[in-house]
Amino acid sequence: MITDIIAEDLRVVFCGINPGLSTAHHGFHFVNSNNRFWKVIHQAGFTERLLKPEEEQHLLDTRCGITMLVERPTVEATELVRDELREGGAALTAKIERYQPRALAVLGKQAFSKAFGISKVSWGRQALKIGRTEVWVLPNPSGLNRATLDELTASYRELYDALNAQ
Repeated sequence: MITDIIAEDLRVVFCGINPGLSTAHHGFHFVNSNNRFWKVIHQAGFTERLLKPEEEQHLLDTRCGITMLVERPTVEATELVRDELREGGAALTAKIERYQPRALAVLGKQAFSKAFGISKVSWGRQALKIGRTEVWVLPNPSGLNRATLDELTASYRELYDALNAQ
């Protein structure tokens, strides 16, 4: 079972869409070797060193966390139905209202759009806030996303810089 890496007083909670099959099997977030999450957050400045998925609890030391929209594992996020994403959005909102990190980074435009019922979504900071938590939409680091490592890192760096400017 995959559990949230979350606590009070975090800078950011990264929200994946749902666990892939290898993540569900191993029990750690973003464990698939094709997923670039750990490399991207390191290169963007969130971690001082490249963490391995099994070191995910160390994210809390950097005041970062991880959650997901839907807990059901799938091969691809496209297998999720709208109702699952809507319910996930409601549960995520309640979780963020409870913990109030400075930012929530949802990893994927379409998942964010369906979960929150917002049709036009751009990358970066959103107009939506959850309590005092800023909401950001960043590209999904999945190996299925065609964005390059440099493009992903630049998007995540924008959030990192915004959090450090406050």
